[in-house]
Amino acid sequence: MARAARVLALARAAEGAVGPGLGPGPALGRARLVLLPSGGGARPDPQGARGEPADGGGRAGGGSAPVELRWAGAEGGGPGRWRREPEPAAEAWCGAGWREAVAAAAGALQAGGLVAVPTDTVYGVACLAQDSAAVRSIYSLKGRNGAKPLAICLGDVERLYRYCHVNVPDELLRDLLPGPVTLVLQRSEELNKDLNPFTSLVGVRIPDHPFMRDLARACSGPLALTSANVSSQGSTLTVLEFQDLWPQLSLVIDGGPIGDVQSPECRLGSTVVDLSVSGKFSIIRPGCALTPTVEILKKKYGLVPESS
Repeated sequence: MARAARVLALARAAEGAVGPGLGPGPALGRARLVLLPSGGGARPDPQGARGEPADGGGRAGGGSAPVELRWAGAEGGGPGRWRREPEPAAEAWCGAGWREAVAAAAGALQAGGLVAVPTDTVYGVACLAQDSAAVRSIYSLKGRNGAKPLAICLGDVERLYRYCHVNVPDELLRDLLPGPVTLVLQRSEELNKDLNPFTSLVGVRIPDHPFMRDLARACSGPLALTSANVSSQGSTLTVLEFQDLWPQLSLVIDGGPIGDVQSPECRLGSTVVDLSVSGKFSIIRPGCALTPTVEILKKKYGLVPESS
């Protein structure tokens, strides 16, 4: 969709984003929706190099200016509305704008908010994993079973060792991460005890998406990450598909459609594999990267399925 048309569609959808039982309230007063540059899955060239035109004429990797839709509460108790912020000059987005988007998302997280984000698989909702109140807010947002664990998200493999006890070669981690895989490992004492207190394990994600990695690097601790949908509903590939959650979020980062929205395979989410038992692996969720993941584990590292 051309950028102008997409902005208009988002604006119209946002005005009606309040779902059943989600009347105007404090969360609406802080909600913002930010469009990443055209080709939002690629970090803009810091030197400002021009790429090929993308998405209605924007420069691939970050040439288009950012657009914000900000909730404006109405006076006199009437319904609020979403208001489009003026766009800065296009050249202002090229390097600084990307950093500003990362900083805005990091700031919302540090303030205890929930932020919707694009990943390399589906859209997700993130909060600070070390913030117990924010973790509870994610469960409330999704209507999620309290016994269902949340994964953590990091920007680099090196940071994984602080929050997990690793019993596989570092090379194995780097063969699978970053990528569409969640590795389940023994958690360390550094991780918030209120995050998944019912298990000694934790799933770790390092999405192969530059915005997510930059955002994770900008935060002092790990992010808690889950899919941007109500529990038991399908995963989402565009921000419009979870617009009923917008009023309860501090920030929505729109990186455009993720994959083919008509393809069920694109909604499978990450492949979840348990590596907590030495020499073995167990597939918890097949996800979108099952075949290459199993091939790496079995053929390159000699791991065997845990049921063997």
